[in-house]
Amino acid sequence: MTVIQAKAVSKLIRISPTKTRRVLNQIRGRSFEEALLLLNFMPRRASTPILKVLSAAGAKAKVELGVKSTDLFISEVQVNKGPTMKRFRPRAKGRGFAIQKPTCNVSITVRTF
Repeated sequence: MTVIQAKAVSKLIRISPTKTRRVLNQIRGRSFEEALLLLNFMPRRASTPILKVLSAAGAKAKVELGVKSTDLFISEVQVNKGPTMKRFRPRAKGRGFAIQKPTCNVSITVRTF
């Protein structure tokens, strides 16, 4: 039996990579349907964009490769640091305070059992 896999990537998510990694570690290695259930009820802000990426990978496997969602599991999850948006906030005596807004790139690969 051949192994079939599908990959989905989302870039420039406006959440820090460390916060996103906490959610991805919870679903790594789980079945596709179990991961969807976990992400639906997880109280973290990062779970919504990760849920979208996981759904995209499952839809890609279903439509393009003809695989049932019950046969899929998460084989690889990866989060990388994206570009940091830099903003300035005014402070006393004419100074400026730098604010850095991190972004991340998430990729999820699903595979058949």
